[in-house]
Amino acid sequence: MHAAILAWYLATAYCQPGKTQSGTKARTGIVAADPQVLPVGSVVRIVDGAASGVYTVMDTGADVKGRKIDIFIPDCGRAEKFGEQRVRLRIIRRGWNPKASASR
Repeated sequence: MHAAILAWYLATAYCQPGKTQSGTKARTGIVAADPQVLPVGSVVRIVDGAASGVYTVMDTGADVKGRKIDIFIPDCGRAEKFGEQRVRLRIIRRGWNPKASASR
């Protein structure tokens, strides 16, 4: 087994509550991404910086294209202050197959 590759992504933040593209409620730990790059259900780790941690891709967005992620931060002031940052991101899991975890 080889280590996952680190890649640079441009990160922004959003605070609008509501449902994500996956149908779940927007909440801490969720990011939006371009489904062509990181399909819904992908799990990623932001390696360093103020936003470091593990996130699940549960949303998409018209402005989230290519190697860009949009991190949900419930506090709009903090989301605005986050601005636009380059982050190192490690893909832990690409996409999600709901059939693989369905009970039989």
